[in-house]
Amino acid sequence: MALDNTYLEYPLRRYGMDHDRYQWSLLAQRPPVQWPSGKKLALWVNVSLQFFPLNAQGKPFKAPGSMTMPYPDLRHFTLRDYGNRVGVFRLLKVFDRLGIRPTFAVNADLATRTPYLMRLLRERGYEIIAHGWNMDTLHHGGMNPGQEDDLIRRSLDVLQQTFERNITGWLSPARSESAQTPDLLTAHGIRYFCDWVNDDMPYAFRTANGPLVAMPLPTELEDVFILMNNLHTEESYMQQIMDAADFLLAEAEAQGGRMLGLSLHAWMIGQPHRIGYLERALEYIMSKSEVWMPENARELATYGPWAMEKP
Repeated sequence: MALDNTYLEYPLRRYGMDHDRYQWSLLAQRPPVQWPSGKKLALWVNVSLQFFPLNAQGKPFKAPGSMTMPYPDLRHFTLRDYGNRVGVFRLLKVFDRLGIRPTFAVNADLATRTPYLMRLLRERGYEIIAHGWNMDTLHHGGMNPGQEDDLIRRSLDVLQQTFERNITGWLSPARSESAQTPDLLTAHGIRYFCDWVNDDMPYAFRTANGPLVAMPLPTELEDVFILMNNLHTEESYMQQIMDAADFLLAEAEAQGGRMLGLSLHAWMIGQPHRIGYLERALEYIMSKSEVWMPENARELATYGPWAMEKP
């Protein structure tokens, strides 16, 4: 039986896509982006610092890395805690040696539980991205808008009090969103978010409460995705990062500046048998004279044409 014509009538139907969140374009056809001093590749390193509740409800789904065994799943709970007790300090040593300025996406719940770690990050002046409340408070389509609005507000309040500054970046736990999440984020002063992974470059994003910048943080190069989900070796993880850097540098020669985003988790990549492979990959990238290390993700979000486009 043929569908009624009303099924084909959609007010936002248009060439390229069927929504108006951003202007549709092909990356290869955009005007070239010029990074400072003629650099070809911007490196953005983000470390997610997370709290996984021992009594996780897993609604509407379990976030990657969540508890999997019957309560109390102390095996996985303590492994996640390892990242905030041990792994993150190994990462800091690597960053210090190579001159890398990372951003840190922080669960607000963790900020209330690890004052020493938060004080260290504050003293070092790192850019802090709000990472929601914890890894069991997911933003999703079945959520009441008022409940989600309160969750965002509560998360930002705790982080802004902890770090004594405005928080303007956001990464949802498990990158899970509802349809209204971007609109609620801009209502609370968020200027860039890292949930959408449909590009290699930042781009201007439209919301009901003003412009937002989408900062793609690639899932395909994420440590948890490669090592835990895909079960690749640490050496393969290292090689994939270096391959991505080489390809983007070559592409930038013809098409303008490119961005390489790396998503790290202290409980995963901070392990003693893994940290060396990350260090070798980052050392390889930083040895390239064409690589630009911005001060933080906010600098990238406010640098290019994406920061100037208006809805």
